[in-house]
Amino acid sequence: MKIVLRRLGKYRLWALMIMSVLILGACKSTKTVTGGEVDSRMSAKNIIDNHYTNQPNFKTLSGRIKIDYANGDESQGVNVSFRMEKDKVIWMSAPLGMVKAHITPNKVSFYNKLQNEYFDGDFSYLSHVLGTDLDFEKVQNLLLGNAVLDLRKERFTSSVAEGNYQLKPKKARDLFKILFQVEPKNFKIAAQQISQPDSLRQLQAKYTYQNISGNVLPNEIKILAEDKGELTTIDLSFRNLELNKSMSFPYRVPKGFDKITLK
Repeated sequence: MKIVLRRLGKYRLWALMIMSVLILGACKSTKTVTGGEVDSRMSAKNIIDNHYTNQPNFKTLSGRIKIDYANGDESQGVNVSFRMEKDKVIWMSAPLGMVKAHITPNKVSFYNKLQNEYFDGDFSYLSHVLGTDLDFEKVQNLLLGNAVLDLRKERFTSSVAEGNYQLKPKKARDLFKILFQVEPKNFKIAAQQISQPDSLRQLQAKYTYQNISGNVLPNEIKILAEDKGELTTIDLSFRNLELNKSMSFPYRVPKGFDKITLK
Protein backbone atom coordinates (compact mmCIF):
# COMPACT_ATOMS: atom_id res chain seq x y z
CA MET A 1 0.00 0.00 0.00
CA LYS A 2 1.31 3.47 -0.91
CA ILE A 3 0.93 6.23 1.68
CA VAL A 4 0.96 9.94 0.70
CA LEU A 5 2.22 12.27 3.44
CA ARG A 6 1.52 15.93 2.70
CA ARG A 7 2.70 17.64 5.90
CA LEU A 8 4.69 15.45 8.28
CA GLY A 9 7.18 17.31 10.47
CA LYS A 10 8.66 14.09 11.84
CA TYR A 11 9.99 13.16 8.39
CA ARG A 12 11.70 16.53 8.02
CA LEU A 13 14.19 15.46 10.69
CA TRP A 14 14.99 12.18 8.91
CA ALA A 15 15.42 14.02 5.61
CA LEU A 16 17.75 16.53 7.25
CA MET A 17 19.69 13.73 8.91
CA ILE A 18 20.25 12.30 5.44
CA MET A 19 21.49 15.67 4.21
CA SER A 20 23.81 16.17 7.16
CA VAL A 21 25.90 13.05 6.61
CA LEU A 22 27.50 14.62 3.56
CA ILE A 23 29.76 16.67 5.85
CA LEU A 24 33.55 16.12 6.12
CA GLY A 25 35.58 15.75 9.31
CA ALA A 26 38.21 13.74 11.24
CA CYS A 27 38.94 12.76 14.83
CA LYS A 28 42.30 14.20 15.92
CA SER A 29 44.04 17.54 16.51
CA THR A 30 40.87 19.66 16.39
CA LYS A 31 41.25 23.38 16.92
CA THR A 32 38.82 26.20 16.26
CA VAL A 33 39.92 28.38 13.37
CA THR A 34 39.81 32.14 13.82
CA GLY A 35 39.74 34.69 11.05
CA GLY A 36 42.69 36.51 9.47
CA GLU A 37 43.07 40.03 8.16
CA VAL A 38 40.99 41.23 5.23
CA ASP A 39 42.87 42.74 2.28
CA SER A 40 40.40 45.26 0.86
CA ARG A 41 42.45 45.48 -2.35
CA MET A 42 41.96 41.81 -3.24
CA SER A 43 39.86 41.29 -6.36
CA ALA A 44 36.76 39.12 -6.48
CA LYS A 45 38.55 36.79 -8.90
CA ASN A 46 41.45 36.23 -6.49
CA ILE A 47 39.04 35.60 -3.60
CA ILE A 48 37.20 32.99 -5.67
CA ASP A 49 40.43 31.38 -6.88
CA ASN A 50 41.65 31.07 -3.29
CA HIS A 51 38.33 29.55 -2.23
CA TYR A 52 38.60 26.75 -4.81
CA THR A 53 42.28 26.16 -4.07
CA ASN A 54 41.42 25.19 -0.49
CA GLN A 55 39.29 22.09 -1.16
CA PRO A 56 39.34 18.95 1.03
CA ASN A 57 40.61 15.67 -0.37
CA PHE A 58 39.34 12.36 1.02
CA LYS A 59 37.79 9.05 -0.02
CA THR A 60 35.72 7.78 2.91
CA LEU A 61 34.37 9.23 6.14
CA SER A 62 32.77 7.75 9.24
CA GLY A 63 31.66 9.14 12.59
CA ARG A 64 28.77 10.85 14.36
CA ILE A 65 26.88 14.11 13.88
CA LYS A 66 24.70 15.88 16.47
CA ILE A 67 21.67 17.46 14.79
CA ASP A 68 19.31 19.93 16.48
CA TYR A 69 16.21 20.75 14.47
CA ALA A 70 13.30 23.17 15.02
CA ASN A 71 10.23 23.96 12.95
CA GLY A 72 7.54 26.08 14.62
CA ASP A 73 6.56 24.40 17.89
CA GLU A 74 8.41 21.22 16.96
CA SER A 75 12.03 20.62 18.00
CA GLN A 76 14.15 17.48 18.09
CA GLY A 77 17.74 16.44 18.57
CA VAL A 78 19.49 13.27 17.46
CA ASN A 79 22.94 11.74 17.15
CA VAL A 80 23.58 10.05 13.80
CA SER A 81 26.13 7.37 12.94
CA PHE A 82 27.22 7.41 9.34
CA ARG A 83 29.53 6.15 6.61
CA MET A 84 30.31 7.91 3.38
CA GLU A 85 32.27 7.46 0.17
CA LYS A 86 32.69 10.94 -1.27
CA ASP A 87 30.53 11.75 -4.30
CA LYS A 88 29.23 8.15 -4.47
CA VAL A 89 27.26 6.82 -1.52
CA ILE A 90 26.16 7.70 2.03
CA TRP A 91 24.93 5.25 4.68
CA MET A 92 23.30 6.54 7.87
CA SER A 93 21.77 5.04 11.01
CA ALA A 94 19.83 6.63 13.86
CA PRO A 95 20.15 5.12 17.38
CA LEU A 96 19.36 1.38 17.54
CA GLY A 97 19.05 1.32 13.74
CA MET A 98 15.44 2.51 13.92
CA VAL A 99 16.00 4.70 10.84
CA LYS A 100 18.56 3.91 8.13
CA ALA A 101 19.35 5.66 4.87
CA HIS A 102 21.26 5.02 1.66
CA ILE A 103 21.97 7.97 -0.64
CA THR A 104 23.53 8.29 -4.08
CA PRO A 105 23.66 11.27 -6.47
CA ASN A 106 20.54 9.92 -8.19
CA LYS A 107 18.55 8.53 -5.28
CA VAL A 108 17.48 9.23 -1.69
CA SER A 109 16.22 6.21 0.26
CA PHE A 110 15.48 5.59 3.95
CA TYR A 111 13.27 3.40 6.12
CA ASN A 112 11.67 3.83 9.55
CA LYS A 113 11.11 0.78 11.74
CA LEU A 114 8.85 2.71 14.11
CA GLN A 115 6.21 3.13 11.38
CA ASN A 116 7.21 0.18 9.15
CA GLU A 117 7.56 2.62 6.24
CA TYR A 118 10.19 3.54 3.66
CA PHE A 119 10.94 6.39 1.24
CA ASP A 120 12.56 5.98 -2.17
CA GLY A 121 12.92 9.09 -4.35
CA ASP A 122 15.05 12.09 -5.33
CA PHE A 123 16.15 15.41 -3.80
CA SER A 124 12.85 17.24 -4.35
CA TYR A 125 11.78 16.85 -0.71
CA LEU A 126 15.07 18.25 0.61
CA SER A 127 14.62 21.16 -1.82
CA HIS A 128 11.21 21.84 -0.27
CA VAL A 129 12.50 21.62 3.31
CA LEU A 130 15.48 23.94 2.66
CA GLY A 131 13.70 26.44 0.45
CA THR A 132 15.89 26.15 -2.64
CA ASP A 133 16.45 23.69 -5.47
CA LEU A 134 19.11 21.17 -4.48
CA ASP A 135 20.97 18.17 -5.83
CA PHE A 136 23.71 15.94 -4.39
CA GLU A 137 26.53 18.30 -5.38
CA LYS A 138 24.86 21.42 -3.96
CA VAL A 139 24.06 19.73 -0.65
CA GLN A 140 27.61 18.43 -0.38
CA ASN A 141 29.02 21.90 -1.04
CA LEU A 142 26.65 23.42 1.51
CA LEU A 143 27.94 21.07 4.18
CA LEU A 144 31.64 21.23 3.29
CA GLY A 145 31.81 25.00 3.70
CA ASN A 146 32.04 25.47 -0.06
CA ALA A 147 29.90 27.78 -2.17
CA VAL A 148 26.64 26.06 -3.11
CA LEU A 149 26.86 27.51 -6.62
CA ASP A 150 29.95 27.48 -8.83
CA LEU A 151 31.41 30.98 -8.38
CA ARG A 152 33.66 30.52 -11.41
CA LYS A 153 30.72 30.61 -13.82
CA GLU A 154 29.88 34.30 -13.40
CA ARG A 155 31.42 37.62 -12.42
CA PHE A 156 31.18 39.12 -8.92
CA THR A 157 31.84 42.38 -7.14
CA SER A 158 33.70 42.24 -3.82
CA SER A 159 33.43 44.31 -0.65
CA VAL A 160 34.18 43.91 3.06
CA ALA A 161 31.43 43.07 5.56
CA GLU A 162 31.65 41.81 9.15
CA GLY A 163 35.37 41.09 8.76
CA ASN A 164 34.82 38.90 5.70
CA TYR A 165 35.00 39.27 1.95
CA GLN A 166 31.49 39.68 0.53
CA LEU A 167 30.65 38.61 -3.03
CA LYS A 168 27.61 39.67 -5.05
CA PRO A 169 26.92 38.91 -8.74
CA LYS A 170 27.59 41.80 -11.11
CA LYS A 171 24.48 40.82 -13.08
CA ALA A 172 21.29 40.33 -11.09
CA ARG A 173 19.51 37.01 -11.59
CA ASP A 174 15.88 37.00 -12.69
CA LEU A 175 14.52 34.28 -10.39
CA PHE A 176 16.75 34.29 -7.32
CA LYS A 177 19.35 36.30 -5.42
CA ILE A 178 22.65 35.09 -4.00
CA LEU A 179 25.17 36.45 -1.50
CA PHE A 180 28.41 34.91 -0.23
CA GLN A 181 30.79 35.87 2.57
CA VAL A 182 34.29 34.33 2.54
CA GLU A 183 36.46 34.32 5.66
CA PRO A 184 39.95 35.76 5.01
CA LYS A 185 42.21 33.24 6.77
CA ASN A 186 41.41 30.12 4.76
CA PHE A 187 38.94 31.47 2.16
CA LYS A 188 36.20 29.14 3.31
CA ILE A 189 32.57 30.24 3.21
CA ALA A 190 31.62 32.22 6.34
CA ALA A 191 27.99 32.63 5.24
CA GLN A 192 25.93 32.04 2.14
CA GLN A 193 22.40 32.97 1.21
CA ILE A 194 20.17 32.00 -1.70
CA SER A 195 16.68 33.49 -1.97
CA GLN A 196 13.76 33.27 -4.40
CA PRO A 197 11.64 36.33 -3.53
CA ASP A 198 8.79 35.51 -5.91
CA SER A 199 8.42 32.06 -4.33
CA LEU A 200 9.04 33.29 -0.75
CA ARG A 201 11.91 30.81 -0.37
CA GLN A 202 15.27 31.42 1.29
CA LEU A 203 18.26 29.41 2.51
CA GLN A 204 20.96 30.82 4.81
CA ALA A 205 23.97 28.99 6.26
CA LYS A 206 26.62 30.30 8.66
CA TYR A 207 29.84 28.48 9.55
CA THR A 208 32.58 28.14 12.14
CA TYR A 209 35.65 26.04 11.32
CA GLN A 210 38.22 23.80 12.91
CA ASN A 211 41.67 22.62 11.86
CA ILE A 212 41.75 18.82 11.69
CA SER A 213 45.12 17.31 10.85
CA GLY A 214 45.87 20.24 8.56
CA ASN A 215 42.41 20.34 6.97
CA VAL A 216 40.11 23.33 7.51
CA LEU A 217 36.63 21.88 7.94
CA PRO A 218 33.31 22.98 9.44
CA ASN A 219 32.98 22.76 13.20
CA GLU A 220 29.37 23.93 13.39
CA ILE A 221 26.84 24.92 10.74
CA LYS A 222 23.71 26.91 11.48
CA ILE A 223 21.09 26.67 8.73
CA LEU A 224 17.94 28.75 8.41
CA ALA A 225 15.44 27.74 5.72
CA GLU A 226 12.21 29.53 4.84
CA ASP A 227 9.49 28.31 2.50
CA LYS A 228 6.38 30.51 2.18
CA GLY A 229 6.71 31.82 5.73
CA GLU A 230 7.48 28.44 7.29
CA LEU A 231 10.84 28.58 9.14
CA THR A 232 13.14 25.63 9.78
CA THR A 233 16.44 25.83 11.70
CA ILE A 234 19.11 23.12 11.79
CA ASP A 235 22.29 23.19 13.91
CA LEU A 236 24.97 20.62 13.07
CA SER A 237 28.04 19.72 15.16
CA PHE A 238 30.58 16.97 14.47
CA ARG A 239 32.07 14.28 16.73
CA ASN A 240 34.44 11.28 16.58
CA LEU A 241 34.96 11.50 12.84
CA GLU A 242 37.57 9.51 10.91
CA LEU A 243 38.83 9.61 7.34
CA ASN A 244 39.74 6.99 4.75
CA LYS A 245 38.81 3.80 6.60
CA SER A 246 37.76 0.74 4.61
CA MET A 247 33.99 0.28 4.98
CA SER A 248 30.84 -1.24 3.48
CA PHE A 249 27.38 0.27 3.03
CA PRO A 250 24.76 -2.45 3.76
CA TYR A 251 21.16 -1.38 3.15
CA ARG A 252 17.94 -3.30 2.49
CA VAL A 253 14.35 -2.20 3.14
CA PRO A 254 12.67 -4.82 5.38
CA LYS A 255 9.90 -6.86 3.80
CA GLY A 256 6.35 -5.69 4.35
CA PHE A 257 7.15 -1.99 4.78
CA ASP A 258 4.79 0.56 3.16
CA LYS A 259 6.18 3.05 0.63
CA ILE A 260 5.59 6.71 1.43
CA THR A 261 5.59 9.82 -0.75
CA LEU A 262 6.80 13.03 0.91
CA LYS A 263 5.28 16.28 -0.36
